[in-house]
Amino acid sequence: MTSIDPAEIAKFEAMAAEWWDPRGKFRPLHLMNPVRLDYIAAQIAGEFGRDRRDLRPFAGLRVLDIGCGGGLVAEPMARLGADVVGADAAEGNIAVARVHAEGQGLAIDYRATTAEALAAAGEVFDVVLALEIVEHVADPRAFVATCRDLVRPGGLVILSTLNRTARSFGAAIIGAEWIMRWLPRGTHDWNRFITPDKLAGMAGGAGLTVADRRGMVFNPLGFGWSLSDRDLSVNYVLTARRGG
Repeated sequence: MTSIDPAEIAKFEAMAAEWWDPRGKFRPLHLMNPVRLDYIAAQIAGEFGRDRRDLRPFAGLRVLDIGCGGGLVAEPMARLGADVVGADAAEGNIAVARVHAEGQGLAIDYRATTAEALAAAGEVFDVVLALEIVEHVADPRAFVATCRDLVRPGGLVILSTLNRTARSFGAAIIGAEWIMRWLPRGTHDWNRFITPDKLAGMAGGAGLTVADRRGMVFNPLGFGWSLSDRDLSVNYVLTARRGG
């Protein structure tokens, strides 16, 4: 079984060369990345008792970035000392990620593979990151269960995606695709968006315990992102823990 949707993979293959262009098709992710990274680092540091002021606070932790794209999150995780595996089903993304990491002097284990293949091989991680990918897989429930299989007992799964609301349609599709033209039309399918409660239910059904969830809110006036405890109406991130 695989969660891969070939049509969704093809969309990102077509844009692979632009991953590291902050004004290109992935501009929304470049803008979001600082607040997203701050959240991820805070969750990992809190769970594993790490001091973020250290030079390499995540040394000794094995982190999987599934659906890693060009490495926008994998590279900062590696700089923080983690042993990072970046996996993506789109080979074009992996090719771009490898070249960029080499240019930065970073040793990241990039693989053109799927979450299911990694789980079948018995791979286990302290942290599994699945960022802006759940809305693109064929079977979100099965994908979340696979993420559970990939994290060791006591480890974390961190997922971020888009809520299924009128505001998310306006922001992610009308705004980002139709008006701003940051992304090609059709990059997102609103019918694939998932509410926080539904994603939390998938996590719980897979044997994970939801530890935290926050909204990521874009401010068009300041042209920046911030975390919110209340506003999860468009983008949000969820942290879940595997017991054991």
